[in-house]
Amino acid sequence: MKKIGFLSFGHWSASPYSQARSGSDALIQSIELAEAVEALGADGAYFRVHHFAQQLASPFPLLAAIGARTKRIEIGTAVIDMRYENPLYMVEDAGAADLIAGGRLQLGISRGSPEQVIDGFRYFGYAPAEGQTDADMARQHAEAFLQALSGVGFAQPNPSPMFPNPPGLLRPEPHSPGLRDRIWWGAGSRATAEWTGQQGMNLMSSTLLTEDAGVPFHELQAEQIRLFREAWTAAGHEREPRVSVSRSIFALVDDRDRAYFGSGTQESDQVGYLDAQTKAIFGRSYAAEPDVLVKELAKDTAIQAADTLMLTVPNQLGVEYNAHAIESILRYVAPELGWR
Repeated sequence: MKKIGFLSFGHWSASPYSQARSGSDALIQSIELAEAVEALGADGAYFRVHHFAQQLASPFPLLAAIGARTKRIEIGTAVIDMRYENPLYMVEDAGAADLIAGGRLQLGISRGSPEQVIDGFRYFGYAPAEGQTDADMARQHAEAFLQALSGVGFAQPNPSPMFPNPPGLLRPEPHSPGLRDRIWWGAGSRATAEWTGQQGMNLMSSTLLTEDAGVPFHELQAEQIRLFREAWTAAGHEREPRVSVSRSIFALVDDRDRAYFGSGTQESDQVGYLDAQTKAIFGRSYAAEPDVLVKELAKDTAIQAADTLMLTVPNQLGVEYNAHAIESILRYVAPELGWR
């Protein structure tokens, strides 16, 4: 385990118990939490993207703001739903945010998950071609995004432009060198993990997989990671790939921790349905005294196989509490598991 960061879904709610009461609260507190965890020595700040929901949606203004306010941590998404994205406009946004951050973006993208509305991508102007699925469309968007990120020009220049052009075909600007190597695919199955390795993207595996093989979640996820790395090697990619997993982990070190997470945590995997057709296995949560956590997490084979661990945070509990929860993991648990 080389890197530890947090993953926020950026929920907000008018509930009196929520510290994030509005979209403004969720955005500003996301920036503040990123600053806080950088000061604590953590490695990354990641954000989930959902549409038509009281959650974080358009990621690039937030990533650019965090990039301008921090100096060291990785900043990323887990994940952007590519069904909703214009690949070339996304290249421009991602390039700008990455340059502001000094090359620290780590972008997780994927085919997406069930959303708040039916076929929400259609409202954004995108629809699968005849004979295609929405997953096919997402992968096509991803392929166009990756190709444009390469920096190779493809657009025919205007012979009478407003401003002088450089020689040759043109590309979306600004171009951020190296960003192509920092794209991750959110894979929900073993087959998708293999495809990710073939495509030369890093692997981002979350707290659920859309298959149930009758083994503990962490073992199935560790197998997914193994298959990804084998596919990467077989494809002949030269650089070392990266792999992340996300977990809900809370060290019980004070009365607040015990009040929030001291009882009723999900101590075993759960099998359920994302929708009528999609069966999934959900990984367990961890909440215990630090010494107990160390023993439990040491048995999590997927955490051991990954190089990056994302700690999912209950962002509506506020910046101060979430910084405390992350600090507790960094101070009392992570060093015992080989972090740094």
